[in-house]
Order: sequence, then C-alpha cells, then structure tokens
Amino acid sequence: MAIRGKFISFEGGEGAGKSTQAKLLSASLQSRGRDTILTREPGGSQGAEEIRKLLVEGEPERWTPLAETLLFLAARADHVAKIIEPALAAGQWVISDRFADSTFVYQGIGRELGVDIVRRLQWTAMGNFAPDLTIIFDIDPGKGLERAAGRGLELFDEGGTVSPAASAHQAAENRFERFDAEFHARLRAGFLEIAVRERQRCAVVDAARAADAIAADVWRIVEERLKP
Repeated sequence: MAIRGKFISFEGGEGAGKSTQAKLLSASLQSRGRDTILTREPGGSQGAEEIRKLLVEGEPERWTPLAETLLFLAARADHVAKIIEPALAAGQWVISDRFADSTFVYQGIGRELGVDIVRRLQWTAMGNFAPDLTIIFDIDPGKGLERAAGRGLELFDEGGTVSPAASAHQAAENRFERFDAEFHARLRAGFLEIAVRERQRCAVVDAARAADAIAADVWRIVEERLKP
C-alpha cells in the first residue's frame, strides 16, 4: 500500500504569484523523488473546470454571494473526489493553487456573506478535509492587481500537466480582479487572519519579492513542516 501523499495549498490575493511558485515547488519535490501533481481552484477536474467559467468570467455582480459560494463548493467537491483524494491515496503530493481558504476569504469576507455561513456549507460539502500545509502569499493588493493585469494564464488538466491558454481566456478570467479596492483590502486582511488563527497549518511569505527569494522561503517551510 502506498504511503499517503501530502496536500499543499497556496493562497493569497490576486497577482500574488502562486502559480509560478507552485511550479517551482513541484520541480523541487520531483528532484527529491516525490511524485507531484499541480492543480487549481476553481477547477482541476473536468466538471470543476466547467464551473470555473461561470465563476471567473462575466461581471463582478453576476452572482449573489450565496450562489457564488455554492458554485465554488460544487466545483471543490468534484475536484477532491476526482483528482485530489485519489492522488493522495496513491502517494502523490498535491499542490493546489487555491483551496477552501479562498472561499472563506473571497465569499465569506470579501463578498460579506459571513465566514460562519461559509464554514457550515464547507463542512456539509467536505467535512474536515483540509490541506496538510497552506502557504499564504501576502502582497499589497494594488501591487498584486498590477501584476495580475499583465500575467499569463496556465490551465491544469486532470493529469496535472500544464498547457498554455489563449490570451483571450486571460482577458476573460478577470471577474474578481474587477471588484473594488475595499474588496481587495478585505481579502488581504482575511488571509492574514486565517494565518494567525491556524498557525499549525498556515505560513505566510512576503510575495512582493523576486521569485527565487520567495521560492527559497517556500521550500524552507515545506522542508520544516512536511520533511519531504
């Protein structure tokens, strides 16, 4: 029987550089003999990727906060059942660009649905399933939005491989970036609050620095917490 793999989630506001760091961490783990897959939320599985389009495209007020949360949870339930849980059971290390903390922060705090409501819905959908380690990439929201405006977008398929997306998709997937400055300020505060409240699971890195400096911090945290 394979030893169960580890589940690492990357969290943070828009333009924090999570996708780049996920790839760098995956390469570091693979160089040490770990079988890894990269995935993302919303998305990751075929069904969740279809739901993703509903969530990240269109006008900011396309959905009510409650409807939006239910869509995220539907995508997450499929993602965990089809991709994350089978990979962990097979001994793979899973690195996900966003997971449940983003729903607590974006919908519970940013969209002001309420963290307690989101927590109850999350429990109903997922029980106590959670990452072994969450790394929160902290950056000034204004700086992050500047980065996000010029970034490339990459899509993860069910096998964890990465393929380039068309520039048209990048332009379309900007729904959350278009919320106002107060919304993005609430996001940053919300992620930092989670980091304080759940110190055993979470660690914060300064995401305003060069990618190699951030990657060094990420690897140090993973090495200390999970001993790969």
